[in-house]
Amino acid sequence: MTTEQVEEKVRETLHAVALDRVRAPGDLVEKVVRRRSRRRFSQAAGAAVAVAAITVGAVFGFGGGGAAEHDRPVRPAVSPEGWKPWQSGAPGASERGCLVDGSALYCSGSKYDAAKFDANTGKRLWTVKVNREGDGIDHPFAVRDGVVYAYRNHTAEKLPNGDYAGGTDLMAVDADTGDVLWAIEMPQDDRTGQAAMLIDGAVLANTPSLRTMSALDPLTGKEKWRHTWDKGIVCQRAVLSGVPHLLCTRDTEEPGDTDVFRLDPATGSAKKVMTLPGRQELVGTSGDRMVLIGVKDAAGKDMQLTTISGSGEQTSHSYRIEGQAANSDVVGDRLISVSWKGKASAYSLTTGKTLWTGPVGVKMPAKDTMSGIASPVVSAGQGVVYFFSPTGDLSGLDLRTGEQVWRGHVDTAEPGPGPGLGDSPQLLLYEDVLVARNGSKIVSLLPRTGD
Repeated sequence: MTTEQVEEKVRETLHAVALDRVRAPGDLVEKVVRRRSRRRFSQAAGAAVAVAAITVGAVFGFGGGGAAEHDRPVRPAVSPEGWKPWQSGAPGASERGCLVDGSALYCSGSKYDAAKFDANTGKRLWTVKVNREGDGIDHPFAVRDGVVYAYRNHTAEKLPNGDYAGGTDLMAVDADTGDVLWAIEMPQDDRTGQAAMLIDGAVLANTPSLRTMSALDPLTGKEKWRHTWDKGIVCQRAVLSGVPHLLCTRDTEEPGDTDVFRLDPATGSAKKVMTLPGRQELVGTSGDRMVLIGVKDAAGKDMQLTTISGSGEQTSHSYRIEGQAANSDVVGDRLISVSWKGKASAYSLTTGKTLWTGPVGVKMPAKDTMSGIASPVVSAGQGVVYFFSPTGDLSGLDLRTGEQVWRGHVDTAEPGPGPGLGDSPQLLLYEDVLVARNGSKIVSLLPRTGD
C-alpha cells in the first residue's frame, strides 16, 4: 500500500466514524497525514484495531483513577514529604506525555524517548535519546519492579525518497540508570494502550504479528507464550487483576457478536467467558471490571454500558447521550463525561444512574481544534475529580455532588502556530499534588481544597 493510499484510508476511516454522533475534529485527518511521522501510519492503517484506537480515542479518553469513598467530605490536600511547587519548560523531554510512579515522573518528547524527573523537585535525572525523530503520540506506559516500559522508533535508516524506514520497538529501561535493557520490534506503529500492557509475570505485547499477543519476560524480552486469533477477526485487549482478556469480533462493517476470552497469564491458554450481542467497544477498566459500550438504537443516542468482572459476572445499564460529548473517561466506579458546552456528568457503573451534572469549571476548546481537555483524574483520598483545559484552567469538583470545590490556573501556553497530533494537555496526580502538562511545559502544584 502506498503512502497516498494509506492517507486516503485514514481519511475515510476518520470521516466515517460517528460514535455518539461525535465525529473526529474536522482537520484531524489532514493533521494526521501531514505529521513528520507519516511512516508510522503506513504500517498502522492496514490494521483495523489500530485505526479504531485512533477514532475511538477521539471520542472516549481512556483515563484512570481510583474510587473515592462516596460519603467522605472533601478533605484538604496534603503535600508529600520533600515536595515543593516546581515547573519545567525544557523542550524535547515531555511533549509526548508523562507517567507518574511513586516520586518519579517518566516522560517522552521530541528529543528523548524516555526521561526521568524527580516528582518532588522537577529535576531531570536521566534520558534516553530518540532514534531519529520523536514526534509520536506515545509516552512511557508502565513501571514495575524497577523497569520502565516505553516505545521508540525501530530504525533511523533513510530511504531514497527521503522518508525513514522502520516502525516501532517496545523497550524496557532500567528505572534507576536509564539503561535500555531490551527492545523488541512491533508489527505496526500502534502505540496506544492496546499495543502493550503489564500482566502477571510478563508484558503482553502485540507482536510479532498483527493478530498475535505475546507474553514477554519483563527483564529479558524473551517470549514466554503467544496467542493468535483467526484472520478476519479483530480483538480488543484488557487486563483485570493481572489476567489478560480479549474481546473479539468479525472485522466487517456489519455488526456482529463479541466474544470475550480469558487468557491464562502463565500459559496463554484461552477460555471463552461469554458472547455479547452486537459489537462492543472497550471504554476502560474499573477495578476488576471491564467497561464496554454498545449502541442500542439506530440514532446512536441510547447506549448500553456493560461491565464484566474477572469472575465473569456481567451487569448492563442503559446510558442516554445528552448532547455531544467532548470527553468521557472511566474513573473508579464512574463514567465521567464532559460535553462541548462545558457540562460535566458522573454516571454510576454500579447503579446505572446519573449521580450529578454541572459546570466543569474550565474553558472548553472549540470542537474543531486538535487539543481537547485532559482526561480527568480522581484523588481518592480527597474525594475530588480534577479537570485541566488547554488554556491552563484547572477545576476540582466534589466527586459526590459535582460542586466545584477548587479552581486554579497555570501558564502552560505553547508558542507557535498551534498544537499537533497528540498534543492535548495532560493531568496527573502525585499523591495529592497535581502535575499539569501541556506540550513541553510542566507545572506541579498543590490544590487548596477543603480548607
